[in-house]
Amino acid sequence: MKFSENWLRQHVPTEASHDELLATLTAIGLEVEEVTALGKSLDGVVVAQILSAEKHPEADRLQVCQVDAGNGETVQIVCGAPNARAGLKAPLAKVGAVLPGGMQIKPAKLRGVESFGMLCSAKELETDNDASGLLELPESAVAGQPISELLGLPDASIEIKLTPNRADCFGVRGIAFDVAAASGGAVAPLAIEPVAPASDARIEIELNAGADAPRYCGRVIEGVDAAAPTPLWMAERLRRSGVRPVSLLVDVTQYVMLELGQPMHAFDRDLLAGPVGVRRARAGESLKLLDGRDVKVDEQFLLVTDADRPVALAGVMGGFDGRVTDASRNVFLESAHFAPDAIIGRSRKLGLHTDAAHRFERGVDPELPRTAIEYATRLVLDIAGGTPGPVVEAALPDHLPQPQAIPLRRARVARVLGLEITDGEIERILTALGLAVEANAEGWQVTAPSRRFDIAIEEDLIEEVARIHGYDAIPTTLPAGASRLVAPSEETVEDATVRRQLAARDYLEAINYAFVDASLLQDWSLTNGAVPLANPLSAELGVMRTSLLPGLVAALGRNAARQQSRVRLFELGNVFTAVADGAPLHTRRVAVVACGDAVAEQWGAAERKVGFHDLKGDLDSLAALSGVSLDYRPSQPAWAHPGRSADVWRLGANGEGVRLGWIGQLHPRLQHALDIDLDVVAFELDLAPLLARPLPKAGGQSKYPSVRRDLAFVVAESVAWAALSASVRKAAGPALRDLVLFDVYQGKGVESGCKSLAMGLILQEQSRTLTDGEVDAAIAAVTTTLQQEHGAAIRG
Repeated sequence: MKFSENWLRQHVPTEASHDELLATLTAIGLEVEEVTALGKSLDGVVVAQILSAEKHPEADRLQVCQVDAGNGETVQIVCGAPNARAGLKAPLAKVGAVLPGGMQIKPAKLRGVESFGMLCSAKELETDNDASGLLELPESAVAGQPISELLGLPDASIEIKLTPNRADCFGVRGIAFDVAAASGGAVAPLAIEPVAPASDARIEIELNAGADAPRYCGRVIEGVDAAAPTPLWMAERLRRSGVRPVSLLVDVTQYVMLELGQPMHAFDRDLLAGPVGVRRARAGESLKLLDGRDVKVDEQFLLVTDADRPVALAGVMGGFDGRVTDASRNVFLESAHFAPDAIIGRSRKLGLHTDAAHRFERGVDPELPRTAIEYATRLVLDIAGGTPGPVVEAALPDHLPQPQAIPLRRARVARVLGLEITDGEIERILTALGLAVEANAEGWQVTAPSRRFDIAIEEDLIEEVARIHGYDAIPTTLPAGASRLVAPSEETVEDATVRRQLAARDYLEAINYAFVDASLLQDWSLTNGAVPLANPLSAELGVMRTSLLPGLVAALGRNAARQQSRVRLFELGNVFTAVADGAPLHTRRVAVVACGDAVAEQWGAAERKVGFHDLKGDLDSLAALSGVSLDYRPSQPAWAHPGRSADVWRLGANGEGVRLGWIGQLHPRLQHALDIDLDVVAFELDLAPLLARPLPKAGGQSKYPSVRRDLAFVVAESVAWAALSASVRKAAGPALRDLVLFDVYQGKGVESGCKSLAMGLILQEQSRTLTDGEVDAAIAAVTTTLQQEHGAAIRG
């Protein structure tokens, strides 16, 4: 929000200096981002009128002007401005004046013609960036009058950073309440008297959007001189608020919005048939906006209609077909209240950003539309004349926000803030902010004004007291009592351990936004369960991620595109899935991506590209942290390379398991869509089941000898070692201390389509020496189980 300092001081008279005012704004939560000083050094700059302008004898682009500088003084000025002409009133910097940029005005000769001063543009006075010509002053300006007096200078353009909850400060008057409370002053009364209708001209209003548009006010003014110039005082306040004056009717609506915070719009009455209505858009509807672009809308948008014909995008921008021009004679002013949920994200969906949408998204005072209509009417009548009709208002009271009394306990204030604030000071602060305060035995009943959407509970009131009383006044105290140290659970591996392990495996950690582009999820076929954002930061961050891989691979692609041929990244983060009834489900995951060489370039190892088994080794090292047994089962999701991917399962003690995620190589088609030329391998797993581990238990070493028996089995090539291992451990029983696969063979002596697996079984008891009979029984049980469950045969 940008505004003029003098404009603010008009609403809240204060003796605070410029620097003190800026400090106060920041201290109460309205952080000052930028300040532009205006008109600090304009001594010697006065209003002047050009009496004559003749072409310079030696230069085509220069004119020799005779200028009335006031008090009967006529000076000669050589000027190159294209709009210099007889009769024009413009600023004149006299000889001896020093302009804000440091230029000192001296007598000079330009191409042989003497010049005694300089006629100035707004840029040279540093009141605006317009350097296209002289600053044209109104006819009412008096020659010789100091320019600072005419323009209300010195002044400053102040820009503050507002948090989303402070929508009431999107108007100068809203800011004034905070400043008044902080400075111990009072806001000047706003004298807006209703304008009595002078005709019966009116347009009926229909509300068909329910709670989305519960109030709409309109007024017809006939016989307006729309070509009348915008008064200098209004134009200057608009410029200092970052708004360039356009035309009188548009400027009036902008001025009211900046002062009161209520967006408005002006239609050409003669282009409307009536009635004017508000409704939801229908699929396939379109309209042409004020900026000339044609937009298509859907049922999420609100439309302002004329006889059911769209004429404006409600809460965002007016329509081209109903716009006012300098030729307009009859005007329809409108001011409405739209619910924030009906406007949030609509402008960004169309690639727009408007002041109206910015305010309606955050909440505008529902009681303000009629006041804004009356204020705008008075401005139009005073400047451009006309005959006003009655204010026509349509409202749905059941859908308008209703003020609620909030209890505020003095004991609660003291407990939360840690200091005692007198009742009188609390009442002063709340009253100065415009809140209605009624005392009771425990404290107060406080009712917030309709403009304060952010005040709903007792803590909100305490926050108001704290920020106005001053955060610096709140004492710094250490927590009472002993701190309780919480030891991490031994039943899970910590995230920090995972990070260290992956860093040790030569990966770099990446942190990506939890928001992604919906089109990116479509490329991955991961849109199922995606959670759209109601108010996204941008179109590229419109949905919550359903997987870590799209964002992580995108980061890999950006690095690869910048000549990084070997990229290895990992990320720990949440993914989100929509739930039918309730908040989205979030799951913590770990993901790894890699491309390029398996190892960094060196002389001691042959160059080769990273592959599936490299990544599998990295994953097995993670599993070793929790002692989990992993099983890899064939899988081919849409984004995976055929035959080079697998689902990852965690095996339980009984051989059953739970799916953790996926590992493999990306599909070439997906890599092409993502514009990545290198083969990419990746995995993504649910973190909690991967890191869960049984509570470690201490155990002594057995003093009795172990027994090793080596067995070789021939099984079908499709049988996985993980399945065989699970069967062996189940059959051998608790005496099995370790199981080692030490040979895999295919070739001569082994039937085609089969493989030979040689394994070593190490058996040992804690309390005694195993007998040969016990060992033989265990081996027999293993042999029988493998034959029955996997068709394994002892290799001869």
